[in-house]
Amino acid sequence: MNAFSLAGRTALVTGANTGIGQAIAVALGRAGANVICAGRSSCAQTVGLIGNATELRLDFADPMAARDVFADRQIDILVNNAGIIRRADAVDFSESDWDEVLDVNLKAVFFTCQAFGKAAIARGGPAAIVNIASLLSFQGGIRVPSYTASKHGVAGITKLLANEWAAKGINVNAIAPGYIVTNNTDALRADPARNAAILDRIPAGRWGEADDIGEAAVFLASPAAKYIHGTVLNVDGGWLAR
Repeated sequence: MNAFSLAGRTALVTGANTGIGQAIAVALGRAGANVICAGRSSCAQTVGLIGNATELRLDFADPMAARDVFADRQIDILVNNAGIIRRADAVDFSESDWDEVLDVNLKAVFFTCQAFGKAAIARGGPAAIVNIASLLSFQGGIRVPSYTASKHGVAGITKLLANEWAAKGINVNAIAPGYIVTNNTDALRADPARNAAILDRIPAGRWGEADDIGEAAVFLASPAAKYIHGTVLNVDGGWLAR
């Protein structure tokens, strides 16, 4: 299983304080990586779950927050997980909600990738980026116009960066999570009608667990995925195949 080992590598996971980001950080640590857990709030709990981890405060309300992170340390794996969502009917959606979501979910992802890519290309070593996309990278959704636009954009820049950087030893891929058990989906799971409708659409017959995303991230960050470039991997229990 050495092809799946991350021993000796350092990974930065954004939005690692809870939910999917926390699960990804823990899974990378379990695979042997030294993990930098980044978030705008404390990641102390995540660090405690891993052991071989440190904490870094980054608030991607400033899309350039990570511009200097990679200059003075070698980071081999970048997972762009941090994101926000705003909900309103399209006719009522505000400019501020549009800008805030695009800044965090898309602009920050691109410029964090750019800073990581510059450092990785300069040192000439292998590196991997895993962006967290969404089912709404493929579907329209309802009442989430900026989130949908941002996640379509994440899928697009994942492919663009793969085209430019694959030959430079940098794997750039993304994961599109399905319906996952996190705090963000508590209300959906508590609504009997919505919960039943969602489960009826999922061929696997269950909600995903955050660790399902974590293990997929380990795979895409590992040498086992060295010939995978520009892929958006659906980890959705078969939702999009239905």
